[in-house]
Amino acid sequence: MAIAKQLHPKTALLFNKADRLELSLCQWMNQLGYHRSVRLFFKGISRAGDGVFWYSLALMLPLVYGIEGLEALGHMAVLGLLCVGIYSQLKNRLVRQRPFISFDAIQAHTAPLDLYSFPSGHTMNAVNFATLICWFFPELFWLVVPFAALVAVSRVVLGMHYPTDVVVGAALGLLLSLGSFLIWPAGMFASISL
Repeated sequence: MAIAKQLHPKTALLFNKADRLELSLCQWMNQLGYHRSVRLFFKGISRAGDGVFWYSLALMLPLVYGIEGLEALGHMAVLGLLCVGIYSQLKNRLVRQRPFISFDAIQAHTAPLDLYSFPSGHTMNAVNFATLICWFFPELFWLVVPFAALVAVSRVVLGMHYPTDVVVGAALGLLLSLGSFLIWPAGMFASISL
């Protein structure tokens, strides 16, 4: 894993205060992972939230919905790449260390993808994709919204994120997806013709 970067002193102080305020909730949620069945459940959710669930569902859209599914898939692919770019830049600039790195009281119940936690990329992607899918295919709400919520919870339970990482990740994912529909109300590929 990479060596931690130094953060601007004012930003470091702000994150330090937030970390301490969130520690008890973070610790309480993380302790749920001490139960093997809970830990395995949330590890599975988080792993599926890495992309497997979203990619599988997205690739099925053209099969089930035809051209509308293909148009939605294109929109989701573009927004997914944008989402990754945004949270990667934020993490590398804001460098908030993961809870299990900062506090011995928090245990990592899974392997981290990197050192930094702010914002939660898993949650940002989950909310982004869930919002996009609900926009195009509202009948899938029952599937994607609970899954996105479980992904968000899993990140705190597994010791990878603070609650604010998840809240900010969710807000950014929602803003990104809804913002795309301000620009393209029917989706950016709505005029595809084969």
